[in-house]
Amino acid sequence: MIEKKCILKKEFPNIVKMLVDSIYSMPKLHHLDWHDLPSRDEVIDILKGLKLLCFPGYHRHNLCSSNLEYYVGETVETIWVKMRSEFTKDLYHESEIENKKPIDFQEQAEDIIDRFFKKLPEIRAIIETDVQATYDGDPAAKNLHEIIISYPGLDAISTYRLAHQIHILGIPLIPRIMTEYAHSITGIDIHPGAEIGESFFIDHGTGVVIGETTEIGKNVKIYQGVTLGALSFPKDEQGKLIRGKKRHPTVKDNVTIYANATILGGDTVIGENCVIGGNVWLTESVSPNTKVVIVAPGQKYYTKVSE
Repeated sequence: MIEKKCILKKEFPNIVKMLVDSIYSMPKLHHLDWHDLPSRDEVIDILKGLKLLCFPGYHRHNLCSSNLEYYVGETVETIWVKMRSEFTKDLYHESEIENKKPIDFQEQAEDIIDRFFKKLPEIRAIIETDVQATYDGDPAAKNLHEIIISYPGLDAISTYRLAHQIHILGIPLIPRIMTEYAHSITGIDIHPGAEIGESFFIDHGTGVVIGETTEIGKNVKIYQGVTLGALSFPKDEQGKLIRGKKRHPTVKDNVTIYANATILGGDTVIGENCVIGGNVWLTESVSPNTKVVIVAPGQKYYTKVSE
């Protein structure tokens, strides 16, 4: 043991120098001499606090009508303070990336937070439609409480709803932290920039991918493994990716997409009331009221047309 300690002391300066040299030689892997980034742990705490406000009584005991106002006030104050700190860091960092002139980012963050909380009742109203859509679409669900407290699809969707509003208000990084956290625990990857209508239901959910410029209408249901992705990534004259263009599909109202279907491309539109079967690969638009399925060789597929 003594001999090992002596070796460690002898080699310690060399090890430190090697690591420092390595850090300086790889600037893409360090964040030295920049303004602080938002803390991932703090952002996750903010998200959990917002979920307490979205679903009061589900994640904290001893909550009732008599102490609700106090609870909401205390929770909002706690989250507000954390948001001010993390939003300010996010805005400051974005200004460094874009080489913008520094301004009072804390004041800007406070304004965004106030606008976000004023929108929170509307967000909760949309989440309520998602809960109902999940219950209406899943005969295995015994009640709404079961869905709220245990369904990964709803967890991912509610996280997306909150992150999407923060994204709209101009906070660039924190929404990604939120949705990627939900991705890590649910297996469902929804970019906060996607546009998703009310009454959205993800059944089972693992492996679902919804890209940044995806547009989804109302009353849409998708199953596990569905990908709404990009068909190609256009590049500029220097060979760099062109960002900001629509590259993910549009899914209209009342569409059902079954497991492991892949729908790609910014020009691809799935019309109203369509049903997309499992394992289907689509890179072109589908007219409304259409059923798309894979038919294996030797099998027959029959479609009954309602009279």
